[in-house]
Amino acid sequence: MKDNEQEKQEFLFEKINYKILLIGIGVIVLGFILMSGGGSDDPKVFNESVFNFQRIRLAPTMVLIGFGITIYSILKNPKKTN
Repeated sequence: MKDNEQEKQEFLFEKINYKILLIGIGVIVLGFILMSGGGSDDPKVFNESVFNFQRIRLAPTMVLIGFGITIYSILKNPKKTN
């Protein structure tokens, strides 16, 4: 009798939400990987590669885009019908 009364457990998100979420996390990780490096082995020597386009513009933009994708995946409601 309890088997008939048990409700089917549903996930909070659909499969597409999880796919978009993983893509967003991947973009964030890629942004942090692009941001890393550029240091110098010798602390007395300054390395100009710290200020190149990849670390100053591209990597932070990738991280922000990744956060946007992640927020979109949370807010997307595939059950909504028009």
